[in-house]
Amino acid sequence: MVMRNSPLPRMSRRGRVTVGVLVGVFILFTLLGWGIDAYTDYLWFSEVQFTQVFSGVLVTKLLLFLAVGAAMALIVGANLYLAYRLRPLLRPHSQEQATLERYRMVLAPRLGTWITAVSIIIGFFAGLSAQSRWSDWMLFRNGGDFGQTDPQFNVDIGFYVFDFPLLRYLLGVAFTAVVLSVLGALAVHYIFGGVRLQGVGDRMTTAARAHLTTLVAVFVLLKAVAYVLDRRALLLEQHVSPGLYGAGYTDVNALLPAKEILAYISIVVAVAIIVFSNAVMRNLVWPGVSLALLAISAVAIGGIYPLAVQNFQVKPSLFDKERPYIEKSIAATRDAFGLAGTKVNEYTPTSGNPPADLPADTSAQNVRLIDPQLVSQAFTQSQQSRGFYDFGEKLDVDRYTVNGKTQDYVVGAREINDDKLSAQQRNWLNRHTVYTHGYGLVAAPANEVCGGTGLPYFVSGFLGKSTTAGSCSAASDQIKTDQPRIYYGEQSTEYAIVGQSDKNKNPVEFDRPQEQNADASVNYTYDGKGGVEIGSFFRRLVFAVKNTESNFLLSDAVNSDSRLMYIREPRERVQKVAPFLTIDGDPYPAVVGGKIVWILDGYTTAQTYPYSQKINLATETRDELTGTGSFPLARDDVNYMRNSVKATVDAYDGTVTLYQFDDQDPVLKAWNKAFGGNLIQPKSKIPAELTEHFRYPADMFKVQRNLLTKFHVTNAQTFFNGDDFWQVPNAPDAPQSGVKQPPFYLNVKLPTQTDTSFQLTSGVTPANRENMSALISASYDKGNPKLEVLELPDQTVVPGPIQVHRLMVNNARISQDLTLLSRNGQATVLYGNLISLPLNKDILYVEPVYVKSTQANAPPLLQKVLMSYGDGSKVVLEDNLTEGLKALAELGKTGTTTNPGTTTNPGTTPPSTQPTTPPTGLPGDLATAAADVDKAIENVRNAQKSGDFATYGEALKQLDEAMNRFQQAQGATASTAPSVAPSPSAGG
Repeated sequence: MVMRNSPLPRMSRRGRVTVGVLVGVFILFTLLGWGIDAYTDYLWFSEVQFTQVFSGVLVTKLLLFLAVGAAMALIVGANLYLAYRLRPLLRPHSQEQATLERYRMVLAPRLGTWITAVSIIIGFFAGLSAQSRWSDWMLFRNGGDFGQTDPQFNVDIGFYVFDFPLLRYLLGVAFTAVVLSVLGALAVHYIFGGVRLQGVGDRMTTAARAHLTTLVAVFVLLKAVAYVLDRRALLLEQHVSPGLYGAGYTDVNALLPAKEILAYISIVVAVAIIVFSNAVMRNLVWPGVSLALLAISAVAIGGIYPLAVQNFQVKPSLFDKERPYIEKSIAATRDAFGLAGTKVNEYTPTSGNPPADLPADTSAQNVRLIDPQLVSQAFTQSQQSRGFYDFGEKLDVDRYTVNGKTQDYVVGAREINDDKLSAQQRNWLNRHTVYTHGYGLVAAPANEVCGGTGLPYFVSGFLGKSTTAGSCSAASDQIKTDQPRIYYGEQSTEYAIVGQSDKNKNPVEFDRPQEQNADASVNYTYDGKGGVEIGSFFRRLVFAVKNTESNFLLSDAVNSDSRLMYIREPRERVQKVAPFLTIDGDPYPAVVGGKIVWILDGYTTAQTYPYSQKINLATETRDELTGTGSFPLARDDVNYMRNSVKATVDAYDGTVTLYQFDDQDPVLKAWNKAFGGNLIQPKSKIPAELTEHFRYPADMFKVQRNLLTKFHVTNAQTFFNGDDFWQVPNAPDAPQSGVKQPPFYLNVKLPTQTDTSFQLTSGVTPANRENMSALISASYDKGNPKLEVLELPDQTVVPGPIQVHRLMVNNARISQDLTLLSRNGQATVLYGNLISLPLNKDILYVEPVYVKSTQANAPPLLQKVLMSYGDGSKVVLEDNLTEGLKALAELGKTGTTTNPGTTTNPGTTPPSTQPTTPPTGLPGDLATAAADVDKAIENVRNAQKSGDFATYGEALKQLDEAMNRFQQAQGATASTAPSVAPSPSAGG
C-alpha cells in the first residue's frame, strides 16, 4: 500500500510543547487576574454587606454565558455534524472534487475535533455577548405589571419594559445561530461533495437540499416572529409628527397591517420552501421564487404602501391625521418622566415699583448670596490650615435648623487632595497610611457675608477651636458632629491602609493640626468597621498583586491590625452596590445623627416605555456646572425615569444604605425582588433626621425642566404648531458660551405656596427669545415630589435672566461702579448665580458680585450685590442683601430707576443724577456715551411696558449699540481699567 504524504506538515514535539506552555501561561495569567479581581470584589461586597449583588450578578452572567454559549455551540455544531453525516458516499469525478480531496484528508480523521473547536469558539463569543444582558434577564424573571396599558394594543407596559428587550435579544441570537448554521453546513456540504459546482448530475444531493432548505425555512419562520415583535416596536420608535415617539397614523393604518400580513406570508413561504424543495418538485426553483415573492411583498406592503399613505393621505392633512397620536405621546411622556402631576398656575407680575415692605419679605431675605462654585476657594484658604486640604471645585447647598431658625447653608467636606501633597509627602507610605482622611463639615449661611471682608461666615467644621481670625466664624460649632473624620469622600481616589500603629503603639494617621501649635499635628488610629482586613499574608499577597505594589508584603506599616479601604468615592460605592441605578451627578454631605453622611439620588430608567419621548441623559443634564464639581451622566438614551432611591454613604465607615423613595416604581420593585427582596430598605425606615436633608435631585429636575419646555403644552393643536414652546436660558453672564443656566436651591415661599420650603427653581424663556415665560420649581411635599410652574401671560414682557443681567451691568452708573471694582486692572469682577425669585407682585433678581485679585491664589470675595425688581429698570448695587432690599424699597418710593446712593467704596457717595444725565466727573465722550446708555435703558423699559415685541427688540438693539459706544469710549480713556470679566454662575 502506497502511503500519501499529508498535505500539511506535522509540528515537531518540541514545537507542540512550546505552544502548549505558552497557551497555558496565557490562560493561567488571564485566570489569575480574573480570579484576583473577583476575590477582591467579593471582599469589598462582604465589607459593605451586599454580597447578594456580587453573587447575583456573577451567577446570572455565568448562567447566561453557559446557556447561550452552549445553545449556540450545540446548534452550530449539530448542523456541522449533520452536514457531514449527510455527505454522499460516492462522488462524481471532477477537477473540483480532486482539489477538495486534500481538505477532506485533513478534516476527516479529526472531524469531531474540528467541529468541537469551531463550536466552542462560536459559543464562547456568543456567551460573552450574553453576559452583558444580565440586567435584561433579571428584569424578565422578576418584572411585574405596571398597572397601565399602552394606548394601542392595551398590553401592560410591563411587557415593554421587562419582557421586550430580552425577547428581542433572543430573537437576534436565534437569527445568528441559523445564519452561522447555514454558512457552516453549506461549507461542509461543499467540501464533502453534497454541494457541487462542477460535474454531471444535480448540483446538490437530496440530503443536502433537505438540510439547507430546512434551515432557510427556519430563518423565514424567525422572520415571521420578528414581524410580530416589530408591531410592538413601532410604539417605541420616532414616527409621530412633529418628532414624537410612538406609532403614528401611517404606522397604525398601514405598517401594522402590513407587518401582520408579512408574518402570515413568511409562514406560508417557510412551508412552501420545505414542501416544494423536498416533496413536490424537489428543486430550488420554487423555493427561490417564494423567497423572491417574500422580498417583493416586504418592499411593496411594508415600504411602498406605507409611503403612499404617508404622502397622499397624511401629509395633505397632517395635523388631523396625527392629532390622536400626538395626544398619546404627550400623555405617555408626562407619565414616564413624572410630569403628569405638574401644577400650572398663572403668575402675572405688575411690573410696578418695589413695595415698601420688600425688606421684610421672608423669601427675599432668604435669597442665597454665597455662590457654591465661586466660594470654594475661599473655603479652602480660610478653613484648610494645611495646604493639602481641599473642598472641591463646587460646594453644596443644604438647610439646617440652628437656634430655632431653619435656613440655607453652603457646606463642604474638608478632604485631603492627594495632588496637593508636597513631593516629600507624596511617597507611598504617606499617601496610603498617613494622609488617610479629611476632617469636618464646614458650613456657612448662604445669605450672609463676614463684615466687609467678602468671606463667608463659618459656623461649623473647625479644626479644634475656631480657625478663622476675627469675626468670620462662630465661637463654636453650630452644626455639631460627633465623628467629623472623612475616610470616604469625593476626593478619596486612592486606597488607604488604616487601623495600624507604629512600633510603639502610637497612632500614625494624620488627623488635624494641634490647637496650641498649628505646625504640630494630632494623630489618630482608625477604629471603625470600614475597610477589608488584610492582616493575613495571603490577603496582603493578593492586594500586592492587584495593585502591583510590593509594600503590602515588605512594609512594616502593614500589620495584623491593618484594614484596606478601596473604592472610597461615594458615587462609585453606590454605583457598585446598585449597578442597576443611574446615580445623580451631585452627591452632597450632611450631618445626620452626629455623623457625616453622603446623600445620593438614584434613578431607575428604561428605554422601552411606549409612546414616551426618548432623551439622552448626558445631553439633557449638561449645564454650566457639569464637570465642575458635578459628575456628567452617561450617554444613555432613556424614555422612563424615576427618582426611586435615596442612598447614603457613611463618611467614617463607608456603610452604604439604599432607601426606597418611590414605593410605587415597578422597576425598583423588580430589582429588589431580583436580589432577594431586602436589598433596599423600605421608605418607612428612613430616619426622620435624614429626611430633613433630602432635596429634589438636580439631574432629575434638569430632565423634567427640559421636557416641560415642550410638554407643558397638553393641547395637540398648540403642540403641533410649536408656538408656545420654551427654552432654558444660557448662563446670564456668558450667553455666548452656549451652556445652560443651572437651577438653584432656595428656601423660600413662592406666591402660590402656603409655606416656606427647600426647593429647586429655574426660569425659562420663550423659544428663540430672552424674556421670561415661566418659573419652574420642584420640592417635596410630605415626602412626595411636587412640580410647580408659574406661567406668565403671553401679553406681558418680563425680562429673562440674560436680559436682566444685561440691563443691570449696562446701566451707566452701575457699569461705572463695576469698572471701579476692578481696581485699575488689579482685580477681576466675577458674577455669581443670578437668582430670579417670584414674589407676590413681581420678580426679584439677585446677582452677587465677586472680586478676585490678580495676586496668586487669591480667592474671589463677595463685594457687592446686584439687585433688580420688576422690569429691570430698578437696579441697585449694595454691600449686602439687607441694604439692597432697602435700596430697592426706596426706589419704589421715589420712582427713580437707579439707586443714587450706590457706592463702590464705603463712605464714598457719588453725586445723585437723573438716569439721562451724564455722570459727573467723566470725560466728555464717556459722559455722552453714558447718557446714550441711560436713554436706551429707558427706551427698553417703556417697550417692555407696552408689550410691543417689535419695539422691544429694536430697543434692545439700540441698547447694545449704545453699550458698544460706551465701552469704546472707556477704551479710549487712558485711566480706564480693563473691562469686567464674566464668570461661571453656579447653581445650587
